[in-house]
Amino acid sequence: MKARIRITLKNGVLDPQGKAIQNALSGLGFKGIEEVRQGKYIEVDLASTDEAAARAEVEKMCRELLANTVIEDYAFELEQRT
Repeated sequence: MKARIRITLKNGVLDPQGKAIQNALSGLGFKGIEEVRQGKYIEVDLASTDEAAARAEVEKMCRELLANTVIEDYAFELEQRT
């Protein structure tokens, strides 16, 4: 299975990198950008073919290493590899 994990800062957490991206876009002439928030995208290939086991494993990965759950939210989707 393949896990596609998206990690973003929680609402209310300052995002200086997002602000830097917003400023750079504005400097390049892009108009109407109200806010930019940046995050992380991670793909993990799993040997497991059991969706419930894979879901539990990815959930544990996110909680224990991939996301700082104090300031970040995460979401993921699983896809069967063919």
